[in-house]
Amino acid sequence: MFPSAGSPGTAGAGHRTEEPVMPIVTVQQGPRSVEQKRELVARITDAFVDALQVPAEAVQVWIQEVPTDSWGAGGKLTADKQK
Repeated sequence: MFPSAGSPGTAGAGHRTEEPVMPIVTVQQGPRSVEQKRELVARITDAFVDALQVPAEAVQVWIQEVPTDSWGAGGKLTADKQK
């Protein structure tokens, strides 16, 4: 039901098995509210369920929040742009 590749270098290389694939999605972003993160996780999960036909329980979403004083864009810290 769920495709996965066989082990490279073995006689079964390229053979499809019925093992479920566990997608892991990593999101790097600035701080957001818990409500926003809940919505993001739900929508990402739905997208993977639709696109890959995997069960929602198999989708992992990892959110890495970066403080605004630890990243920048356009030559400026994000914290400085918010002032």
